[in-house]
Amino acid sequence: MSIGLPAEEYGKLRQRVFTTIWNELDPLEKQIEDTEKIPYDVVMPALRECGAFGLIVPREYGGSGLSISQYLPILAEFAKIQGGIRALIHVHNSFAHALSEIGNEQQKQSILPGAAVGEKSLAFALTEPGNGTGMDLSTSARRDGSDYVINGRKWLITNSDFASHFLVLAKTAEKEVSAIIVERDAPGLTIKPLPETMGCKGGQHGELTFTDVRAPATGLVGAEGEGIDHLERALEISRVFIAASSLGTATYALDLSLKYAKERVTFNKPIAERQAIQRYLAEMATDVYALRGMLADVAGKWDRERRVPAESSLVKQFGLEAVGRVTDRALLVHGGIGYTRKYPIERLYRDARLNWLEEGPPTIQYMVAARELLAGYQFDDAFDAVPQ
Repeated sequence: MSIGLPAEEYGKLRQRVFTTIWNELDPLEKQIEDTEKIPYDVVMPALRECGAFGLIVPREYGGSGLSISQYLPILAEFAKIQGGIRALIHVHNSFAHALSEIGNEQQKQSILPGAAVGEKSLAFALTEPGNGTGMDLSTSARRDGSDYVINGRKWLITNSDFASHFLVLAKTAEKEVSAIIVERDAPGLTIKPLPETMGCKGGQHGELTFTDVRAPATGLVGAEGEGIDHLERALEISRVFIAASSLGTATYALDLSLKYAKERVTFNKPIAERQAIQRYLAEMATDVYALRGMLADVAGKWDRERRVPAESSLVKQFGLEAVGRVTDRALLVHGGIGYTRKYPIERLYRDARLNWLEEGPPTIQYMVAARELLAGYQFDDAFDAVPQ
């Protein structure tokens, strides 16, 4: 069971991170949006100083060892500010956490202490330009002595501009996918940026080309053929993290809308007194409240060491739909001025749309959840624990 930090220690860490978010990172929004580049010389030291890189790295490897229930509110706070920073933190922490669960001791000792302080970072090399994900991928890894020789292409690889390692999913046999850790400076690996994104600007989602890249076999995670299992476990909790990002963005959009509705006056009264605006606000609050409850449920289950394959897809899907509705209504509350950069609404609107695509689009979430339910998956209903 993951118990995380004691309450007092957690409270101090959370406050330190929140202070960094709003005092040091949020003021960078205009610069990042204008230049479409994250100023790493400012951002990285700030994130290191507050401990953001090691939030869910186990304590034995130098991290804070937060439980998932403790981590989600911090990630949600990151989702209120410029989206490129949120994406950076999400990917770094997601796959540091994944390695802590699926890597062997040598792999964890090699990467996690550096990841905890932002000196190393593991990115996930899964998506390909000409294939789907899973058994459809075409990147290959052929065993040659003590190495794997890897050939293929990956793209949309977040943090590709600074990641020190990539967890590469590749076929080691016709119907066998394996996960192999490849270092950034491996000969034959080339990395180039893709075009700028609609939202979450500044980070790089690059294209990786593997041309006879030799990776030590010691980088194999688990055994050959276990790549899909590792993929599903990593994405399972990462989908919950996306839902927490949706919650943060939706909560901030609601807060901004409440404030604006009280301040904006038409026909001599605040628009907050108009029934149409009140309905928008109530609908927004409903989505925020429901998503908050779903996240509390799924995080508690994970912290009790229970797998959550159906819940993770359902909360991810509900989260992206909820933040979509909330940001739609936030734009309506703000009216035409919300379509300008005077308020953060237009950025939140754009940033939130990445949530549709990260860790699988809606069709994948429906498929995963339905597959689990049809196989007999049962929810652990909290009401079952109430004494009769």
